[in-house]
Amino acid sequence: MFAEPPPPPPPPTAPPRFTPVTPHPLHHVGSGPPTYDPEPTALPPADPDDLGNVVADTVLDGAHYGACTLRAASVRGDSARYRGEPRRDALLTARFGAGDDALVLVAMATGARATAGAHRAATEVCRWIGRAVGLSHARLAEDIRAGRRGDLKSGLHRLTDRSLGRLRAGAAEQGLRPEAYAATLRCLLLPADPGCRTRVFFGVGAGGLFRLRDGAWQDIEPQVGQVTGEPVLGFGSPPPETPGGDRLTMDLGIPTPPSPYEPAPEPPREPFRFRASVARPGDTLLMCTGGLAEPLRGEPELPAHLRERWSAPQPPGLAAFLADTQVRVKGYADDRTVAAVWEM
Repeated sequence: MFAEPPPPPPPPTAPPRFTPVTPHPLHHVGSGPPTYDPEPTALPPADPDDLGNVVADTVLDGAHYGACTLRAASVRGDSARYRGEPRRDALLTARFGAGDDALVLVAMATGARATAGAHRAATEVCRWIGRAVGLSHARLAEDIRAGRRGDLKSGLHRLTDRSLGRLRAGAAEQGLRPEAYAATLRCLLLPADPGCRTRVFFGVGAGGLFRLRDGAWQDIEPQVGQVTGEPVLGFGSPPPETPGGDRLTMDLGIPTPPSPYEPAPEPPREPFRFRASVARPGDTLLMCTGGLAEPLRGEPELPAHLRERWSAPQPPGLAAFLADTQVRVKGYADDRTVAAVWEM
């Protein structure tokens, strides 16, 4: 008598491309719970004749190109949720071009605190830098692949200056002081070419740039170099005046008309920051606005928690990433906008 042969093994199945990470119930780290509730409370007021100006509480996006996976989120802060104020942060993720020649832009901005049009200023500067990068994406992608760091730095500085200059012009048109209609701006450029691992950061204003490598966080925010002249000037900027001695505006090159009155001093402008670096497989690059950068630098438990969450072999899904970015810290209640790039 012969035993029946065992059933054939099931056919092999391809492993999932991404291993989902289950969202966790952790709501905060640090010495105690934050003051505000962890979920949205009040909606901002809406104008029935201007519903295009309504800002969602949360924006979430993601993509996979070349050798990297992108996750991005922008979340209204606890304080704004409680007071029914709109999110001052703006987020733009966009792909320009197709195939290996495509270029992915992530832009984030934070409008000035305690100003009525903060959310509009942030949204506008993201759109303007997006348009500028989109129109120049072929040249930018070529410069990134060729490693033309100097050309990239000066070119992106000009695009940034023009975008922020339009914001200042918008303030003048509305009869506002420049600081009343202003925003920070931070951007990442990610080539879709899988053979190119250069990642380019540029921007103006507060925030953070961090890298998780070999199980340890590194603060790689580029330091501002010693620059001569006015604070507004930096590498790649136009000269401060014409050969005849006329002062130039930052963006349009128009001589400032003479005035018998002493002009009101403008607030100091933040210097341009730039970094181009080559990623390694296993790296996680994190760019964020001040709402997340400050607790990352001020509360050691938060980077430790994210290191544990983001050291898995695969990136988190969108829901898990959103949960990770919303882990709260007492004393930090601002909007959070964050983009993370996992290198395969």
